[in-house]
Amino acid sequence: MTDANANAAIDEESPKKRSKLPLVIGLVLALAGGAGGFFAVQSGMLGGSDQSAVEAGAEKTDPMEPLPEVAFVEVPPLTISLSPTSQASHLRFRASLEVPSQYEAEVAGILPRVQDVLNSYLRALDPSDLQSQGALVKLRAQMLRRVKLVAGKGRVRDLLVLEFVLN
Repeated sequence: MTDANANAAIDEESPKKRSKLPLVIGLVLALAGGAGGFFAVQSGMLGGSDQSAVEAGAEKTDPMEPLPEVAFVEVPPLTISLSPTSQASHLRFRASLEVPSQYEAEVAGILPRVQDVLNSYLRALDPSDLQSQGALVKLRAQMLRRVKLVAGKGRVRDLLVLEFVLN
């Protein structure tokens, strides 16, 4: 019998026993870490809960607080023609502006300027900007920033996209 065959025969006769000590130690450490984390959050040591501040009376809010007085000013619908290289040929866009009630008439009076800034911005975009992942969130933020510049400080709270269709 050769040495290789002899070693193989010995291996077959005595199977190796793996130590389960690392597995047991890992399990104990995981349980201890979980219990410690639970205790830290429940006791407020990590600040994960504002319950202690509420109980101490530092923060008391009325759950039925009235909503702020707002009005919605509808922006006339826009139809933007896209470049010939785009998968879609047109973009239909419709939005509404959330404004404090006292500024509703002022914002309605400058709607042609708002429509112009939105139209100019949307026409300047590449088709890839419109079709990329998360495009609507980025576009909405950019349009809101431009509308706020046109309307003036504090006059527009938000831009609500009602229709954004590529066809």
